[in-house]
Amino acid sequence: MTVSIQGSIHDVLVLPYLNHAIRMLESGYATATDIDNAMRFGCGYPKGPLAMVDEIGPSAVRDALAARFEETGDNLHKPADLLTKTAEESGSFTGAAGSDVQSPELRHTIEKIGVVGTGTMASGIIQVFAQAGYDVVFVGRSQEKLDGVVAGITKALDKAIAKGRSDEETKVAVLGRLTGSTSREDLAQADLIVEGIAEDLDIKTQLFKDLDRIAKVGAILATTTSSMPITELAKVTSRPGDVIGMHFFNPAPVMKLVEVVTTDLTSPEVDETVKALSLAVKKVPVSCGDRSGFIVNALLFPYLNDAVKLHESGVAIDEINATIKETAGLPMGPFELLDVVGNDVSLAIQSELRNEFGEPGFEPAALLVQKVQDGKLGRKTGEGFHTY
Repeated sequence: MTVSIQGSIHDVLVLPYLNHAIRMLESGYATATDIDNAMRFGCGYPKGPLAMVDEIGPSAVRDALAARFEETGDNLHKPADLLTKTAEESGSFTGAAGSDVQSPELRHTIEKIGVVGTGTMASGIIQVFAQAGYDVVFVGRSQEKLDGVVAGITKALDKAIAKGRSDEETKVAVLGRLTGSTSREDLAQADLIVEGIAEDLDIKTQLFKDLDRIAKVGAILATTTSSMPITELAKVTSRPGDVIGMHFFNPAPVMKLVEVVTTDLTSPEVDETVKALSLAVKKVPVSCGDRSGFIVNALLFPYLNDAVKLHESGVAIDEINATIKETAGLPMGPFELLDVVGNDVSLAIQSELRNEFGEPGFEPAALLVQKVQDGKLGRKTGEGFHTY
């Protein structure tokens, strides 16, 4: 797909997204390779934003953004300094990206995995590790919840067998690696424990205090949070160097991306081990620091929010969806994606980004707020920006 700058819908939505990605690179928050991989494997985009800039041409992107900035005065549309510099030097963003990256190695022995949680995300993570050959102890609040996890994984494995992608022997082996428990004490011998419970800082904080008491010396404590401050979780333990973010994407058995999120306290050995483990379970790890949105959400949700604002200005939803899929080659239009993610989730993340970065342009769109207030959350409620 050849990407070009065409039409105001593309300019309004895609240009700020590209600018955000360049600013992320400019700040040193993530590498060019990790930024592009995050959007490719976390969102299913055909190419990452920095590769898109190179394909369009840094000069063309700079000039188009400058025109947007002159029109709107929005700081988010002001061409990033690195974009201007790259355009002036006729350089590229992805030319040498990743050329000198060393493959990570396991610096900790990882044989037994613990998972806390029995919801969709936790169940997917349990399946990923078990399919990769790891023994998994998972903890839930009731036997019914534990049985639900096993039933869900069994169903997924049966589906894979029906499609010829697996066999009965593999299914038996995977299920044989699963041990459910209603007691966190059974996590005592796990080499790595992944937390996949509710996105509530108080609940997670109490859990990490408990895991610090239970887990053996040297065990890695990981959270798959998409929004909570990992540093706050690390600080309530006596082992902040062993605490890290391991943000899987839903559904975990299908989505390839894992955002490996380090705090200022995370040890380099733990960081490298989690990246190596991610590769071992056939995922693509990207590195980033502990701030709201990490890579994917920080780039994705302002774009979705801008789409709602563009619709508020009078542009039809169907026209926006169709134009974005045609001009940027994205697999879904922004409103289709909003309805899949859930408007409540989108509003919560956009609000966090507004608070984190202080950008007036990140203010949640009024219509997005209204949809949530009206209970029109998307596919899960039968109505969002579309009706199902």
